[in-house]
Amino acid sequence: MNSTVRLAVLAFAAVSAAAQAQVTVSDAWVRGTVQGQTATGAFMHLRSPDGAAIVGADSPVAGIVEIHEMAMENNVMKMRAVTRIDLPPGRTVELKPGGYHVMLMDLKAPLKKGETVPIRLKVQSRSGQTQEIEVKAEVRELAAGTGGKAKH
Repeated sequence: MNSTVRLAVLAFAAVSAAAQAQVTVSDAWVRGTVQGQTATGAFMHLRSPDGAAIVGADSPVAGIVEIHEMAMENNVMKMRAVTRIDLPPGRTVELKPGGYHVMLMDLKAPLKKGETVPIRLKVQSRSGQTQEIEVKAEVRELAAGTGGKAKH
């Protein structure tokens, strides 16, 4: 490999690494399911030093993956799909039960405690460029995050 090609490869790797570092994901988990259950939620903490937005997601364990928000409207808990979750610069955004989350629907098999679920988040930078981030989410018990009651 000549030095020009090597330099181009290193520059591309550096740009890719910088783009990947734009959003960090921690404490990613998915609520476990029971036989016959076709949907569940994925939760995590997201942080972007420069600001970004989550604009989509997919996973091989589900036929449909959407970004959802759960909120109270007129004393009724409602869930709806949203097109994006903004990540303000330097602030941690928590995807959690009862709030924003990634909804995994049309599950291909039950998700059991201890398994790992791959999820790809589609991230849009402030400049409008998009990239995908691979997340490995641990499956937790069905009642995880609900104080013992499954809400989702």
